[in-house]
Amino acid sequence: MELISSSFAAGATVPAENAFCIPDPDTHATFGPNRNPHLAWSVIPAETKSFAITCHDPDAPTRPDDVNQEGREVPADLPRTDFYHWLLIDLPPDVTEIAEAAFADGVVPHGREAARGPYESRQGRNDYTGWFAGNPDMEGDYFGYDGPCPPWNDALIHRYVFTVFALDVATVGVGDGFMAADLNGALKGHVIASVELTGTYTLNPRLG
Repeated sequence: MELISSSFAAGATVPAENAFCIPDPDTHATFGPNRNPHLAWSVIPAETKSFAITCHDPDAPTRPDDVNQEGREVPADLPRTDFYHWLLIDLPPDVTEIAEAAFADGVVPHGREAARGPYESRQGRNDYTGWFAGNPDMEGDYFGYDGPCPPWNDALIHRYVFTVFALDVATVGVGDGFMAADLNGALKGHVIASVELTGTYTLNPRLG
């Protein structure tokens, strides 16, 4: 399989248009346009019955001690973990391209409530659901795509890995409200082929 985007090239910076947060000179970060990027994939296995798409950041800090703290920086050597920004399943096999902003356009405080997406697809809850838990201004179920918003004081430039999976099932066996762990388990044994496209993003002015 092959995967391209007109929004950004492989290894390049994810544009501000596709980010949940953008730099702000006064507050370090503010809400961005938060549009899903354009994606198009080809060289599809003939037996494909549906597609799934994920986006994850493998560079999320494992400890919050220094995150977004004045006068401090999240050290680059801190152990990192996955943070999922998008979980999309049940795309029909004849859909091989999605337009920018077709699934997300703008930040929605408390999250988008619709688990259904275009083309009769389904979308899971991304990891902003857990990140904003307990925040009265933002907590909620964040369905669908919500883009990059790494700590503005992180010494590490974050990677954002978009993955398209060709599956041998038309419907993935997870219920509505699924999260990354549910999807990763359900995909086992059903992936015919997959392809990745990685972009980078930082809010740290020292690195930008």
